Amino acid sequence: MQQGIHPEYRPVVFRDRTGGLSFLTRSTASGDRTVEWADGRVYPVVDVETSSASHPFYTGRARLMDTEGRVELYRRRYGG
Repeated sequence: MQQGIHPEYRPVVFRDRTGGLSFLTRSTASGDRTVEWADGRVYPVVDVETSSASHPFYTGRARLMDTEGRVELYRRRYGG
């Protein structure tokens, strides 16, 4: 590996603002803010919009499409 061209790989806290989930992992992402973690150390924090705590696929709140209603609407409009 060539020296001096790779970003720093360090522990970072990712925080989901809507779901309330925070997790510590290693990443090259950087954040302007810091947070004190449960181990007493201070880590940079990156706020994310969606994670497994707030994504509808993982939470089971996925919106189901009403396919039967759409088919009936098509049949009413165009016959058949």
